[in-house]
Amino acid sequence: MPSIFSKIVAGEIPSYKIAEDDRFYAFLDINPIQPGHTLVIPKREVDYIFDLSEEESGALFMFAHRIAIAIRQVVPCKRVGVAVLGMEVPHAHIHLIPLTHERDLDFSKPRCSIASDTFQKLALQIAQALNP
Repeated sequence: MPSIFSKIVAGEIPSYKIAEDDRFYAFLDINPIQPGHTLVIPKREVDYIFDLSEEESGALFMFAHRIAIAIRQVVPCKRVGVAVLGMEVPHAHIHLIPLTHERDLDFSKPRCSIASDTFQKLALQIAQALNP
């Protein structure tokens, strides 16, 4: 059965897309721990990130690198943190999270409540920062 992320890539479930190419897809997390929290995934469904080939893993991180730079240009933060947990969805993914303090990367804290129009605006701003 396809993962929720595969359904997002297929357009069966809507997302706040930031970027995609033939192999990867980036979109805002709808339950963010910080505004701008983004997920970067391979389109090919792979459960565990270290089951990706070295080439695919490297390319995924290079794709995420571009997204992180764009996030930092749009979202006020000191850094963009990276987390690879992989427990909540059986599809390899990277979390990119704007940080002002290390505690901003705490997945146990309550999630942010963000309005749909704010998600849309943020996704568009980050996407535009990718292609100035």
